[in-house]
Amino acid sequence: MENQQIKNYLKLLFKVALTATALYIVGRKIDLPETKQILFRANAVWLFAALLLFNASKVLSAVRLNRFFSSIGLQLSQTYNLRLYYVGMFYNLFLPGGIGGDGYKVYLLNQKYNTGIKPLVSATLLDRLSGMVALVFLAGLLAFAGSVYAQAKLPNYWQYLAIIGQFCLLPLFYVVVKRLFSSFYPDLHTTNLQAFGVQLLQLLCCYCILCSLDISSGFVFYLFLFLLSSVVAVLPFTVGGVGARELVMIMGYTYLPINPNSAVAFSLLFFLITALSSFIGAFLQVDKH
Repeated sequence: MENQQIKNYLKLLFKVALTATALYIVGRKIDLPETKQILFRANAVWLFAALLLFNASKVLSAVRLNRFFSSIGLQLSQTYNLRLYYVGMFYNLFLPGGIGGDGYKVYLLNQKYNTGIKPLVSATLLDRLSGMVALVFLAGLLAFAGSVYAQAKLPNYWQYLAIIGQFCLLPLFYVVVKRLFSSFYPDLHTTNLQAFGVQLLQLLCCYCILCSLDISSGFVFYLFLFLLSSVVAVLPFTVGGVGARELVMIMGYTYLPINPNSAVAFSLLFFLITALSSFIGAFLQVDKH
């Protein structure tokens, strides 16, 4: 037990070090006073709208996860499942060194309902994968819609890779699920639609954040980078994705016509909305159905 705690603390220290390094690099690339001014000028009304949309995306995401649970015979009320989802968000963001939110949900549901570990892990893993597929697919659409390849300093082969990826991504996902997660396949159409709904709500949330910062042009580039940074933020290398998102924004400035100070301010505001929403999980009880 002590060895596990030591590993958790070392993991946390590693994440904190990577987060600090990423933020240091970002800080060297932007004008900190200007970024601070941009943050303090943010419109509160637009930010409140962004907060509502972000939480709407989380409610839909919880509904999708519950659909995966029902596929393995675990019937949870939507209310209880939503409480559990927010508690998981709290664990993911505020307890990054130990058990994560997904691990906590698997442990609790296994203890309470005697559901096998393997089907619970499969449900949570597939929930993550479906969200990632929707995210990557929408990123590709934004790339085309915003004429990213025409205005950005990217080599031509990126365009061809994106086209191939767009045509192959969803069919490949269906094949993988049918072969490896067959019990979830009958509900895959519904869960995929819900996954796209989640990402679209998050894009609307980001649009509101951009409006709060009075950014009047280049929306598609900021949203495109947001989706790319979301892919990076999923990787458990930094605390709550802090630093990773901002680093992607700064790297994107090299190729896309965006303001790096506004991009970092936008990313920080999204994190604050995430943190505020996740903190709700600290006040919810999930020991009773």
